[in-house]
Amino acid sequence: MFFLPFIFLIFLFYLFLVGLLFFLIQIGLISFAFERLGIPQDILFSLLFLTLLGSLVNIPLKRYTTEVVSPGQVIDFFGWKFKIPGTRYAQQTTIAINLGGAVVPILISIYLILKWPQLLPEIIMATALMSLFVHKIARPIRGVGIATPALLPPLMAAALGLFFELILHPGAAPIIAYSSGTLGTLIGADLMNLKKISSLGAPVASIGGAGTFDG
Repeated sequence: MFFLPFIFLIFLFYLFLVGLLFFLIQIGLISFAFERLGIPQDILFSLLFLTLLGSLVNIPLKRYTTEVVSPGQVIDFFGWKFKIPGTRYAQQTTIAINLGGAVVPILISIYLILKWPQLLPEIIMATALMSLFVHKIARPIRGVGIATPALLPPLMAAALGLFFELILHPGAAPIIAYSSGTLGTLIGADLMNLKKISSLGAPVASIGGAGTFDG
């Protein structure tokens, strides 16, 4: 449950981010990057705003019951040790997809693939490599979700984009990097770890929440 002062602080934080995005678009830092992807500047602010607000929205896909086991405890009372056994209880786990962290980036990736269909083989290869890489570095954290190091996936996506640009398609690095980085991270961290959800003990597992399964 969020209390009113906390909600107000979140609202102020998002206003700050919106203002920062607008400023960066005006000076051309963000618009330059998205122009390389072929996204018109007139829809750029709306797209970023939707991504920002959409990060607060999780769309439920499936609910199932998991068994959670709480560990036992040993209490020392003046030299006497008492063992308290662990307990088992059922918990509802909801699989959801995050609007800003998964749906919007997937739609952008589909747009890029449809606009540059000649890059589809390279995007598929880069996405496969990205999926394996992210799956290798992703770690399940009980009560939280599937976590990955923050900087490694984007660095790997950039490296793959530059690699395929140098050997096959000059100028294609931004398209390949964005598409493979988005799809590969979602596949490697989220979809390839679906079987581990039951052991995480998280009430909500969000695909694309914070970039991975976010409890």
